[in-house]
Amino acid sequence: MELGLRDKVAVITGGSSGIGLAVARGLAAEGVHLVLGARDADRLEKEAAAVEGVRVLPVACDVATVEGAAALAAAAEEAFGGADILINNAGAGSNETIMEAPDEKWQVYWDLHVMAAVRLARGLVPGMRRRGGGVILHNASICAVQPLWYEPIYNVTKAALMMFSKTLSTEVVADNIRVNCVNAGLVLTPDWVKTAKQLTVGSGGDWQGHLDEVAREHAPIRRFATPEEVADFIVFLCSERASYSVGSTYAIDGGMLKTV
Repeated sequence: MELGLRDKVAVITGGSSGIGLAVARGLAAEGVHLVLGARDADRLEKEAAAVEGVRVLPVACDVATVEGAAALAAAAEEAFGGADILINNAGAGSNETIMEAPDEKWQVYWDLHVMAAVRLARGLVPGMRRRGGGVILHNASICAVQPLWYEPIYNVTKAALMMFSKTLSTEVVADNIRVNCVNAGLVLTPDWVKTAKQLTVGSGGDWQGHLDEVAREHAPIRRFATPEEVADFIVFLCSERASYSVGSTYAIDGGMLKTV
């Protein structure tokens, strides 16, 4: 299917691993030039150098900060005159109780999951307007609508990101900018593998068995998605093939969501 994305420019946060990297590769295969943001400069440089056929600009930054978000938006403006696509993907899981988590931890996740998206919208939407339109996608989580008990801060901030996505969509649709949200379920990212190894180190180290158990408990499909399976859907949403999709949230969760 021809997606009509060739020579567009995409800004992707959390672009050096997991879903963000898979989206970068998927968009590059469609001829999209990339501005990749991530904190780990060495890994970012390595992954950016491995992408072929398009221009790739790695920007080492922390988008949870005012300075980091501004640097990423400025880099896209300087190198490409702005962007046509923004993928707000940077995020991390949490593990706490509401009664014990300090204010500082809430603020860290609020800045990472919500304010990064707000600041990047403010930084990149003016350029999208000049370019005739664009696409903004937010990678939230199934936990935004079906929370896991052990990560309340993640649940709350991802729910806020989903609502921000809906609200932004109504504000910029008249500028031919489409905004949508993706609620991914269990996706086999490096963070999941790292956590599984940590949790099983004292019980034989069967991290794969642990992940299989998690999938059996939560996903009717009984397995994790690959980052590429989520990325394929996101790439489609970036294209004009999804031109009537505005202000929606899509579950990519193997049946994990238990409500309609």
